[in-house]
Amino acid sequence: MIQLPSKVESKQFDLYKLEQKLKPIGYSIGGNWDYDRGFFDYKINEHDGYQYLRLPFTAVDGQLDMRGCTVELGRPFLLSHQFEAGIDQQGTAGVFSGSFSQFQEPEDKDANLPDRYQEIGQALVAELESVLLSD
Repeated sequence: MIQLPSKVESKQFDLYKLEQKLKPIGYSIGGNWDYDRGFFDYKINEHDGYQYLRLPFTAVDGQLDMRGCTVELGRPFLLSHQFEAGIDQQGTAGVFSGSFSQFQEPEDKDANLPDRYQEIGQALVAELESVLLSD
């Protein structure tokens, strides 16, 4: 895991409106969510596992499965999941009220992340800041 400091940290958004901004640029709500916290995931690559930019969020007003929930963003980070060979993997991104991406259990939840992904992650964070902070 590689943390990427960002200007979006500690910013608060209506979860539905946040999803409407992030979904068109490739983010989906990841599988490891709870009623008070979750992640937006951007899948960077599928080579030797999956490499993601993950944007954590925490509910500050309401619960994630309810309308009008306000969330606060955490620090984005890069993550690599390595899966067991030969096992089918599932995962489809849907709208928040629909199904969430469900992953098979990774063989290595924090696999090594090649250096090239740091540059990609920094570019994605810059795009994230542009989209979320331009209003």
